[in-house]
Amino acid sequence: MQPEKRDVAIIGSGPAGYTAALYASRADLKPLVIEGTEPGGQLTTTTDVENFPGFPEGVMGPDLMHKMKEQAKRFGTDYLATMVEKVDLSKRPFLITCANGHQVEAQTVIISTGASAKYLGLANEMELIGKGVSACATCDGFFYRDKVVHVVGGGDTAMEEATFLTKFASMVHVIHRRDELRASKAMQERAFNNPKIEFVWNTEVEEILHDETGVTGIQVVNTKTGEKSERKTDGLFMGIGHTPNTKFLDGQIKTDDHGFIVTEGGHPDTNIPGVFACGDVQDSYYRQAISAAGSGCMAAIRAERYLEEHGKA
Repeated sequence: MQPEKRDVAIIGSGPAGYTAALYASRADLKPLVIEGTEPGGQLTTTTDVENFPGFPEGVMGPDLMHKMKEQAKRFGTDYLATMVEKVDLSKRPFLITCANGHQVEAQTVIISTGASAKYLGLANEMELIGKGVSACATCDGFFYRDKVVHVVGGGDTAMEEATFLTKFASMVHVIHRRDELRASKAMQERAFNNPKIEFVWNTEVEEILHDETGVTGIQVVNTKTGEKSERKTDGLFMGIGHTPNTKFLDGQIKTDDHGFIVTEGGHPDTNIPGVFACGDVQDSYYRQAISAAGSGCMAAIRAERYLEEHGKA
């Protein structure tokens, strides 16, 4: 079976992928979006999105992603609900092999596979996302005004989350399995000097306590003494980092020390001409739906210009 031929193939969905698809389809490039196993990305696990412009009453994450997908579809975007298993970026057209055996030959490729928040792997953890469990203080902090929250982690991510949450929460407890932080000195100092942040050292979360409304507390264990205890909390935030979804690239694209794709000079261009990246897979700093969408627009425009300048291979 011959590979399907496309001018633009978009690997991944979410705000970045769907926005790239919208702009590429409006440029009559007939893009194909290979959505992966979680069409819509992380926002499909988010209940209320209150910081995306145009929705004064807020919008449900899955609803926002459905609207974005349908808008791109209206202008001619096609979708493929499968994972990308491997890519050959050594020459144009680029060859994409999907998990279902389908192959695509693409003149340009836009990578928008995102970055997955790291969780603890506890029972009921994923079911409680949006009901007291979160990995994004910027997204969900507002809902914890005058409430008590706990943050897990000891690096810069945890300190950023904890510091941001003090704008809303009455108290923020940082749980760390060691007795010293890995965060940068500046981030540590800011957290230590914040009267709303309290540190719980040498401690790990063993269980998330909950009722029908959501999280009510956590069971923790002291890593030195083995003593177990329960702590009441209204929210549990993961501050243990993100893993960019770049494994399928097999080292063909330049990444930083944490695996995020390196883009060039403020543009979505990667080190391989004709391959572009947008969204959280190349953004370890902002990680917001609106910034991801903006970068998706940029990637599509760059792909269009690249095809105009270089033609088809």
